[in-house]
Amino acid sequence: MTNILKMGPSPHIRTSETVEKVMYDVIISLIPAFLFAVYVFGIRAFIVTAVSILTCMVTEYLCQKVMGQEPSIFDGSAIITGILFAFVIPVIMPLQYVVVGCVVSIGLGKMVFGGLGHNVFNPALVGRAFVQASWPVAITTFAYDGKAGATVLDAMKRGINLDSALLEGGNQYLQAFIGRMGGCLGETSALALLIGGIYLIYKKQIDWKVPAIIIGTVFVLTWAMGGDPVMHILSGGLFLGAFYMATDMVTSPYTNKGKIIYALLLGLLISMIRMKGGYPEGVAYSILIMNGVVPLINRYTKPKKFGEVKANEK
Repeated sequence: MTNILKMGPSPHIRTSETVEKVMYDVIISLIPAFLFAVYVFGIRAFIVTAVSILTCMVTEYLCQKVMGQEPSIFDGSAIITGILFAFVIPVIMPLQYVVVGCVVSIGLGKMVFGGLGHNVFNPALVGRAFVQASWPVAITTFAYDGKAGATVLDAMKRGINLDSALLEGGNQYLQAFIGRMGGCLGETSALALLIGGIYLIYKKQIDWKVPAIIIGTVFVLTWAMGGDPVMHILSGGLFLGAFYMATDMVTSPYTNKGKIIYALLLGLLISMIRMKGGYPEGVAYSILIMNGVVPLINRYTKPKKFGEVKANEK
């Protein structure tokens, strides 16, 4: 009986999950989108992604050595940051800008906060925001099938016919869903990203409610504001942001109520920027803004501890 009552040090709830297992599940889920990017954009997509991954890993290794930390570049987190950064930039972006963006992603987006698990903002989006502020033309110049032109979101923002956008002919909704259109390297195929998202949900690495609420909110609000809701959810970075960046366990709320609030506000921000703002896309900035709000959401949605009594109730 005495042995039954013995309790060791915390944590008392244990799991077989490891950082490496979680990270490599995410990497596996990104393979369909990567393969489709190579199919659509050719060998350039492979080169940009490889440069991005390598730069992130080297930058993290150097930062960890300088900070006196044990190097852990093969835990998968730097690889994911490299893939995601490559996915949110145009495939024709000069490689020197890719390198700078990745250094910022790891250095300022992650390591300056102390490393994995301590960052406040999504590292890949920090790097993208820096590149967009530094070289706005390079990050908004897209190409598809050897042609340069407006993306679907840009065309809708400017009120021009989608036939003039970087979108293949035929059923435009189907082409947008498959990903036969211009855009950032890994954002074009909603189908490939959906396959990866379903894999993560199946592996219980993300909560399905977050992407569902974000996508559903954007659909409803863009329809209410007079936009094309189907094209809004199928084009741009919505699927990539909803499944991979808004669900990042480090930079998103940890309470169920908080996740719902977070997802609703994200959908609202994305819709308002796309429909009322001066920029056709709003996913990246919306996620960064909401990353900053996450500590507040966690604070006010934290469940009360068993037996806890508020100070004014004593």
